[in-house]
Amino acid sequence: MDKEKLEYFRSILNDEIRSLQEEAGKTVSEMTVDSTSFPDPTDRATQESDRNFELRIRDRERKLINKIREALERIDDGSFGTCEVCGEDISEARLKARPVTTLCIDCKMEQERKEKHP
Repeated sequence: MDKEKLEYFRSILNDEIRSLQEEAGKTVSEMTVDSTSFPDPTDRATQESDRNFELRIRDRERKLINKIREALERIDDGSFGTCEVCGEDISEARLKARPVTTLCIDCKMEQERKEKHP
């Protein structure tokens, strides 16, 4: 992959990581500021449920941040855009849709088929 395309993907990945980190910061500040005390147990339960949902989302985003960092490392070491199973190039369309991917579409479909029918 040429340098221009690599820089394009680096920019996309850096923008995504920045956005995810901003959202995480907002969540932390909202949870520390919001000390509302609800006398009604149902309202309290709803607040706890909402917080748990928000924390699950942030945990998924934390995992995505790790994948983004790994993709940035692959850009640096020259392995970005190469399938880790077959060694073929991952299509640019697939990388645009999922820049953190490490598998070409054929290997990903095979992996999913194996997971579905062990």
